[in-house]
Amino acid sequence: MPMIQRAIEATWQLRVYFAENILVPDNATLHDILADGVAHKVFVVLEDSLAQTLPELEPQIIAYFSVHTEGLRLVHPPLFVCGGEAAKNSLTLVTDLIAQLYRHHIDRQSYLIAIGGGALLDVAGLVAATLHRGIRLVRIPTTTLSQADSGIGIKNSINAFGQKNLIGTFAPPFAIINDFTLLATLVPRAKRAGYAEAVKIACVRDASFFAELEQDAAPLVAFAPTAMKRLIHRCAELNLDQLADGGDPFETGPAQPLDFGHWAAHKLERISSFRITHGEAVATGIALDVINSRDSGLLDADSAQRLPTLLERLGFRLFTAELLNTDKAGRPTILAGLEDFREHHGGELSVTLLRGIGQTVQVHEINPDKIAAAIQELRARAGKN
Repeated sequence: MPMIQRAIEATWQLRVYFAENILVPDNATLHDILADGVAHKVFVVLEDSLAQTLPELEPQIIAYFSVHTEGLRLVHPPLFVCGGEAAKNSLTLVTDLIAQLYRHHIDRQSYLIAIGGGALLDVAGLVAATLHRGIRLVRIPTTTLSQADSGIGIKNSINAFGQKNLIGTFAPPFAIINDFTLLATLVPRAKRAGYAEAVKIACVRDASFFAELEQDAAPLVAFAPTAMKRLIHRCAELNLDQLADGGDPFETGPAQPLDFGHWAAHKLERISSFRITHGEAVATGIALDVINSRDSGLLDADSAQRLPTLLERLGFRLFTAELLNTDKAGRPTILAGLEDFREHHGGELSVTLLRGIGQTVQVHEINPDKIAAAIQELRARAGKN
């Protein structure tokens, strides 16, 4: 059978900047990142909860682009949009944003700047990846979780038909800018949320980082800026390392180490109707998979104790009543997350477990009885704390 085949390679530059007060008019950093001698239109979407908490932010953004006019033109005042799961559950928001950008003639040389948490960045990324088959996206994450994890990378998505991240793309943003000052208004629960993803990436990639998190647990609980900045910077670096040298940045294969703990986490979020935040659900998912790793003879008992202990020291409760929900057959409802994971990753179940801190192994079967036992262990552990 006749066939023509070529190997086509594409190189992407993924840049993460660390700055402070990026939107203050006398700070030229943002302009220096965006301006390149060509005229660019700019459209800004701003998470509405952040705009309400910082009412000065909208006029500040307008003032910024009125000062830094060389090569940049803000075509519309910042557009307020919802964040959180309300954003990710709305296909209408995607089409409305595309309509707004089309109305203002945003093209491939224009910038869409998204300022908000991970959910908003996901939606804006999907919009940017599909309009004109790709416009320039600048992510400015405003939560600990998005600065450390969800805002770092190339995935964009929304939820649909009851499934997390069912509709989406892989598209590298033009730039990611982590501005630590934007975390100041977060409530403690939101500040803490990103710590679970830090523990996750330390578990799968870097034992020395895990040890640093243990040492920094007290200042992290106190939200000490130096410790938080160190955590965010190292998480961003490890996420970029995984994309650059993990061998599968577009997730064409079933094995995804950065999904450690997530098969349970995604289901737990939905079971709780998102009362449980993503970070909290990830902490519980990690604990379940750590216990399963130990009970499967993969992980030593000392490491299996260190991991949930660190999560608890950082302020996470690892047991929640939703873990006791059962289906008609009496099995834990959360086990349905395995089937969701199987379908999402192409039909073959592939779950990351641990051989040690910083050492992973892929398994293709999960014993439901071990998960049920792990749930009871977390329940008993919660009763002792």
